[in-house]
Amino acid sequence: MTPLRTVEGVRDFVADGCVAVQTALESHVARAQGEIPQAGADYRDLWGAVGAQQQGGKNLRPSLTLAAYAGLGGDDAVAAVPVAAAMEMLHTAMLVHDDLLDGDEVRRGRLNVAGRRRRALEGSGLEEARVESHVRTAALLGGDLALSSAYDLIARADLPAHHRLACIDLVTRAVRATIAGELLDMYGDLIAPEEADSVLVAELKTATYSCVVPLLAGAQLAGADPTMISHLERLGASLGLSFQLVDDDLGVFGDPEVTGKSVLSDLRAGKRTELLRLGYERADAAGRAVLEECVGDPELDEERAARVREVLMQSGARKRALVVARRHARTARTIAAERIPAPLSGYLIDLIDGLEERTS
Repeated sequence: MTPLRTVEGVRDFVADGCVAVQTALESHVARAQGEIPQAGADYRDLWGAVGAQQQGGKNLRPSLTLAAYAGLGGDDAVAAVPVAAAMEMLHTAMLVHDDLLDGDEVRRGRLNVAGRRRRALEGSGLEEARVESHVRTAALLGGDLALSSAYDLIARADLPAHHRLACIDLVTRAVRATIAGELLDMYGDLIAPEEADSVLVAELKTATYSCVVPLLAGAQLAGADPTMISHLERLGASLGLSFQLVDDDLGVFGDPEVTGKSVLSDLRAGKRTELLRLGYERADAAGRAVLEECVGDPELDEERAARVREVLMQSGARKRALVVARRHARTARTIAAERIPAPLSGYLIDLIDGLEERTS
């Protein structure tokens, strides 16, 4: 095996660790499905839907945890994998609940928890309102199962008590920050799009749980000092913001066949992203009229969405949003190069470069 004190060694540790994470998640779901046999098939099926939603992701969050751990001197996969698995389970919880709030039923090109429940009810004869109630119930409770599992995976990990408590505290921080960001996002339609603090929403809703907390969890397990924790916190915030800004662009301009997600849902919901905020700020009167007519319309079709994209392009909003994304990526890259020791610095720089240029 490649020595851990090299970038390649960290990369190998992360790759092997992510395989172990997937195994740990599958084992967790299988065990949970059998824990309350009297609950019947519906309970087992809901766990199965949660497990299925973990397939096909980028493994960004467990990768960051494993990389921070190995890159700062850790070498015990048994210690790191359960915490890395908790970071992915937390991500699953956030996705299930976020899709519920957005009314989405496809994720990564597959039916999500809500979509699977709707399909299961095809031909049931239930009236539409009852079907909708079932779908919402499955998504709400499925997300809750995943959220409780993030804590459970850490609580059961073979770790010193102080490490378990520190990682549980980090999960709690992630949950609360995400809820704060989600509130700002969902209540954003009460204010004008150009007045939304979309960067704060991205920092709270995505950057904290996706990048900051996974990095800090790995660093905690490796025994990092407060100075290193501070550097990783700043790096994670910048990386997470860059990630979300690119994600927002893909949510409007991406290829659904590649991203596995609709390019209409964000526009239909009128999401107060930085891309949209800049569109309203920079568009001329005619362009703004298009945005006001189309954005936030739940019946928006592809033809009208194309008009919105044209406004976002011609106004310079898309270009500017991507400039902001690159600036945050550059900040993360600089911190990695100047403040993070090798081999973790090299691994993170490669990761930042790859995420900045991604198409899904």
